[in-house]
Amino acid sequence: MATATNGFKQKSCGVLDEEEFYKCCRLLLQQSEQLRDGWSWEAVQGSEGYLKKTALRPVPAPQREEESGSHPQMHSTCNPSPQPPQEEQPVCVASSDPSSSSDELEDEDDNSCWVAENIGLMFQFEYHILYSCSYAVPVLYFRAFTLEGRSLTLGEVWSCVHPNFRICLQSCPLNAISQQEHPLLGQPFFVFHPCRTEDFMKPMLQAAQDQHRTVNYVLSWLSVVGPVVGLDVSLNYSLERLPGAPPCSPRQH
Repeated sequence: MATATNGFKQKSCGVLDEEEFYKCCRLLLQQSEQLRDGWSWEAVQGSEGYLKKTALRPVPAPQREEESGSHPQMHSTCNPSPQPPQEEQPVCVASSDPSSSSDELEDEDDNSCWVAENIGLMFQFEYHILYSCSYAVPVLYFRAFTLEGRSLTLGEVWSCVHPNFRICLQSCPLNAISQQEHPLLGQPFFVFHPCRTEDFMKPMLQAAQDQHRTVNYVLSWLSVVGPVVGLDVSLNYSLERLPGAPPCSPRQH
């Protein structure tokens, strides 16, 4: 069973084939050009290529415990069990308690100190959207740098993730964000693991089909995973009238 999506057919089972992926990318590129949102297509020799966007974002300030419940949690990607109230953020001082010398606690303290020391500083994030043949879904790769060019570590990237998202994602069997080699560039990148994408996209596509609405799979998916790593999707995409003929074709060889 299929639903019409921006002039072409798309399955409502939560995945999409490679041809549909590139059609969605073309539509996103055209809207991005009209909205001046900064997405571009990067061709790679011997491959189709990928969507790319760079953005500056500040280190987020630690959130007060009483405010943490006012933000949405990403239940749909991992469906964790209810979490206990978040403990007070560790203070950036050495502890005399020998039990706090474990690697895990040291990493948490280091990351909390890093956030405290870097609040207000800007970092450059580079986002890539590729197609995963294994999972038949889009995949978000990204990397981040200081303005001096130093790459952020995985721990520093996790520190930039909103606490509500971080609690949810780190409770999953697989760490949702990890570091892997970029499949097209052969360079180290962070990646938002696609293993749960089909699970949260299936009800979204089914709802769109039931309501006879047209959706762009890649754009809908990006609106879910992007904010986790600081990539917000403008509401203007939903207001912008979808164009008829894409001006560019990612499938050019």
